Amino acid sequence: MNPMTSTVPAAQERKAPGRPRNAQADEAILDAVLALMSEGQSATAVSIEAVAARAGVGKATIYRRWPNKESLLIDAVRSMKGPIPELPGASVRDDLIAMVTANRSSRSREFGKVTACLLPELQRDAELSRMHHAVMEPRREVMRTILRRGIAGGELRADLNIELTLLMLSGPSMMQGLFGIDTGVTDDDFPTMLVDSLLRGAAA
Repeated sequence: MNPMTSTVPAAQERKAPGRPRNAQADEAILDAVLALMSEGQSATAVSIEAVAARAGVGKATIYRRWPNKESLLIDAVRSMKGPIPELPGASVRDDLIAMVTANRSSRSREFGKVTACLLPELQRDAELSRMHHAVMEPRREVMRTILRRGIAGGELRADLNIELTLLMLSGPSMMQGLFGIDTGVTDDDFPTMLVDSLLRGAAA
């Protein structure tokens, strides 16, 4: 198995479908969840009925794919992130830029609103928090692998705090998405400038 590939199956929290999956219906349902939350509905307020109406499908279509609302919400979060990219592997810098780029989206302002609606539920609901962690952890582990490789190969400082570095790499994009902070940096340049700024302190 490719170590850079998520070990959490995309359908882990779903029950087995009773008929072949329809990718177009899946996308419409997940987009409906994200649209409702980006409009300000909390995770608690989002209902299967509202999702079905927005997606133009029946409730039974949703329940054939997701056993409950929590698993649907988590798959919506997974769809925001997209797949873990194939990494260049030439240098720590190149791989970190690839990961930061993959973790960002042209819909960052919309997705920031979704995150803001989801955060209170993650604090209150231990099971939803566990499911969210299962989605995010494989991406974080890829970043850890890159940093460990950099330390072992002499590209990064031997005393580098890996977990703190992960926060410094992920926090800026999240804050920008949540609050729309103007950094004066274009979206295309953001990943490179973020990684280069961090490496000034982290490089060996």
